[in-house]
Amino acid sequence: MLDSASEEEFSEENTEEISQLSYLQLSSLALSGDTAYSEKTSTGFLEKTGYPDSVYIMAANIFQGIRFEKSPEKVLIKYGNEPLPSSTESEDESFQRLSYELAFSALKFQDILETILIDSYIFPSTIIPDHLNSLIIVMLYDFQDRKFQARLLSDNEESIAEVLEVENLLNSFKTKLAAALARCRIKHDALSIYHILPETVRNQELRASTLPLYAWINTCKISPEEVYLSLKKKGYNKVKSVLHIDNKVFAVDQHCYDVLIFPSHLKSDLLNIDLFKDYKLVFQDKSRSLAVHSVKALLNMDDDILMVNTGSWYTVAHMSVLTNNNTSKIFVCGVQSHAKDPDLKNLFTKMGCKNIEILHETFINLESKDHRLQKVKVILLLPRCSGLGVSNPVEFILNEHEDTGLLKDFFQGGPSEDKLHVLAQQQYEQLTHAMKFTRAQAVVYCTYSVYPEENEAVVKKALEFQDHGTKVQSYRLSPPVLPLCSLKEIHLSTDKFFRMEPSEITNGCFLSVLTRERDPSETVSVKDVLARAAAKGLLDGIELGKPSKREKKKKKSKMSLPKSSTSDSSRVQMTTAEFLSQETNASAHQSGTLTTKTSLPQKNTNQVGSSSQVRKSNKPTTNPLVPTFMKNTPPSRPYERTTTTNFVRPRPEDRMIALKPIEIVLPPVMLPFSSPQGIRSQIPTQHFYCHWVGPKTVMPGYLPTPSIPRRGKKPKENLPSSLPRHPRPWL
Repeated sequence: MLDSASEEEFSEENTEEISQLSYLQLSSLALSGDTAYSEKTSTGFLEKTGYPDSVYIMAANIFQGIRFEKSPEKVLIKYGNEPLPSSTESEDESFQRLSYELAFSALKFQDILETILIDSYIFPSTIIPDHLNSLIIVMLYDFQDRKFQARLLSDNEESIAEVLEVENLLNSFKTKLAAALARCRIKHDALSIYHILPETVRNQELRASTLPLYAWINTCKISPEEVYLSLKKKGYNKVKSVLHIDNKVFAVDQHCYDVLIFPSHLKSDLLNIDLFKDYKLVFQDKSRSLAVHSVKALLNMDDDILMVNTGSWYTVAHMSVLTNNNTSKIFVCGVQSHAKDPDLKNLFTKMGCKNIEILHETFINLESKDHRLQKVKVILLLPRCSGLGVSNPVEFILNEHEDTGLLKDFFQGGPSEDKLHVLAQQQYEQLTHAMKFTRAQAVVYCTYSVYPEENEAVVKKALEFQDHGTKVQSYRLSPPVLPLCSLKEIHLSTDKFFRMEPSEITNGCFLSVLTRERDPSETVSVKDVLARAAAKGLLDGIELGKPSKREKKKKKSKMSLPKSSTSDSSRVQMTTAEFLSQETNASAHQSGTLTTKTSLPQKNTNQVGSSSQVRKSNKPTTNPLVPTFMKNTPPSRPYERTTTTNFVRPRPEDRMIALKPIEIVLPPVMLPFSSPQGIRSQIPTQHFYCHWVGPKTVMPGYLPTPSIPRRGKKPKENLPSSLPRHPRPWL
């Protein structure tokens, strides 16, 4: 056995290796600027200085509740059941985070720390009350993590008697403890106690230390463009991916347009930026942003939202920010303590959230007939789960207010079958209760779990056993409303579930969207939509419900017609036959006009007209060119069906037909001459290209008047009737 001098020398050679695990576990806390735990040396490295007394007390109480219990024959150290008295500082968020980290680290090395205490003869050489053994374990872990150096105490810190008693005990056994730790490392053939941990735990630790940071933009206080500009001024450059980049960069998430991604090593620098201090940027796991964006995609302007088991209040705030431009209201249930209301309202006020209402009833006790929830259309359900999809269990427990027993499940690689069954049953009961809200149209179900028992199995079971006897439509599984950005995501979402597996860039996530089937009998007409708009005051000055004169005429004409005894099919046949007959007569009339080469009847001339002067005088034309022009112009069907001979300006309520301008280019026309054929051949032929161009603007109630621009000399209107007319002037 090594003597005390050699033990101390051996321990000092390997202190750097011994502290690797604790550095990985608590480096993020030190980077956050907590001077109570670490200080920077002249070389720039962090030197651990210890925790305040209240952190040790709180960590001991947490460890007492999550420690591994052994069989009586294997018990080395007995732990009491009485918790240590804690101070009011334990309610501070920063103190809670430090306490959970310290307790979880002690839990992972419980066997090693107990062995060191036995091997160093602290037990059973000293008599210590059992309720202090949890405090000894957590303080021993921190003692070896500080390389067995003394703790630096601040002047204004109040000391706790139990902490001073244990600290003096450990300092008196300093050399023996270091030697026992070295022997334990040699026994397991490990470079440090970190390598004694199972490989799965070590991989999880490594992934947690390199996982990118996600932060959503509070658009109630700042726009995304302003955030990009502010970050650029701070030296941050926008890139497509932040993986394996050590510079100051950020990227925009592909699924959520208002979520930014930062490398993990930039957290300490980001926390000192005003964007985060003023709640313009908020750190939160990406899975919660996916959940609120899924809800946003299902909302109308005035739909309310019910949030269940929200966990982090930042999730509620993000939902409020996304619906800031709507008239939606967000109901949050499950806040049992009224004492938290002022703090929550203060937080939401700082973040610019105004449409949040807190309900103190539990979700199971809420009824669908509650008058406050009559406009709730979407329910966001974030049930308690095993959380094995996240990399940092402490962040998960603190942010989502989960049970501290999950720390033990994380270290063991998952919950027991009995605990998993209990969680799945609770999730099923909450989901089926959400489906009982008859006015709700959708339910978004989201978990951190990677177990099908908590995800697909719960959703499928709830859909299978839902109550089909109610008057409302049943729920069905809908495809994800989020964009699928890779082939892997498409493959994972083939069964209409959205999944994200734990990876180096994100935690695991499961998301399902349930929507009610559309009732085919509920067809909303235009009148119903206008009536709803009028009821909301969106159609000020517009009267509804009064039929127009046109509708009255149609109704009157329908009433005057004799009732037909034929069926619908016979009426369709008669209409078709009448239409074909009209088309046949029209084509025969057109062909007869072209072959007889006679002028059009006076009636058709008056219908179309060749100029505005003819229309005003309402007299038959005497120009022989007009009939020739009309003979070569294909008749227009709307004009053929006109039965009146005079142009009557229709009233505004009559039917208006929008006419499109067209251009028809006719063959050249030669002007007839009375001179002999020989003289005519010597005179150059004058060609007239007739264009029929529709008017640029059509006044309601007027027919377009074709204009005939002529090139060359304008012919006289009254030509001798004895002039010969060439049967085919274009030849």
